[in-house]
Amino acid sequence: MSEEKKAHAYQGLEERTVVLMKPDAVKRGLVGEAIARFEKAGLRLVALKMITLTPEFARGHYPGTDEWLAGMGNKTLENYEKYGIDADAELGTSDPLEIGHKIFDWIEDYMTSGPVVAMALQGNHAIDNVRMIVGNTMPVFAEPGTFRGDFSVDSPALANAQKRAIRNLIHASGDPEEAAHEIEYWFGPEDIQNYNRADEAVMFHGE
Repeated sequence: MSEEKKAHAYQGLEERTVVLMKPDAVKRGLVGEAIARFEKAGLRLVALKMITLTPEFARGHYPGTDEWLAGMGNKTLENYEKYGIDADAELGTSDPLEIGHKIFDWIEDYMTSGPVVAMALQGNHAIDNVRMIVGNTMPVFAEPGTFRGDFSVDSPALANAQKRAIRNLIHASGDPEEAAHEIEYWFGPEDIQNYNRADEAVMFHGE
C-alpha cells in the first residue's frame, strides 16, 4: 500500500473528542500532566484554549433536561442508600429532580470557580482512548494509573455532604454525538488545527 493510501486509511478511522480541564485541575497545575498522557498515547492536540466561564456558558455545556437532572438525583439517592445516608435529612428532599437541580447549581459554582482549559484531541478511536486514560467519572472508583485514579479520591458522598460538585478534575466526551456537539460548542472552525505528528509513520503506518 502506498504511503498516501496508508495515511488516508488511518485518517478515515480518526475521531475528535473534547477534554475540559476543570478549575481544580488548573489550580493544581495538572494540565501539562494530562496533555502529556494524551500525547504519549499517540493522540494529536488540535485545539487548545483557556477560558473563565460565565454561568450561562457553564450550564450550556450540559443537557440540563429534566431527564438528565433526575438521573443525577437518582445516582445520588443510590449512593446515599449504599452509605446509609438519609437524603431528606441531608438535602431536605428525596425527590430526584429536586436533588438534580441542587447538584446543577453546585456544578455551576464549580465550573465558574476558576479558568477552564478546553482542548480537542484527534486520533485513532480518540473518544474511547481518552476516556480510558481519564478513568471513572467518580474519582474514588477510578483505577490507579488513570488520571482521576492518580490524582483524586473524591466521592459523591463527600461532595454532597459538603454541598458541592464532585471535583473530578476533567471532562471527556462520552460518544461521537456528544463529541461533535462539544467541539462545535467550545471551538470555531478556525480553532481546529490540521497537522501530522512526526511519529505517526512509526505508530500507525508500519515503518
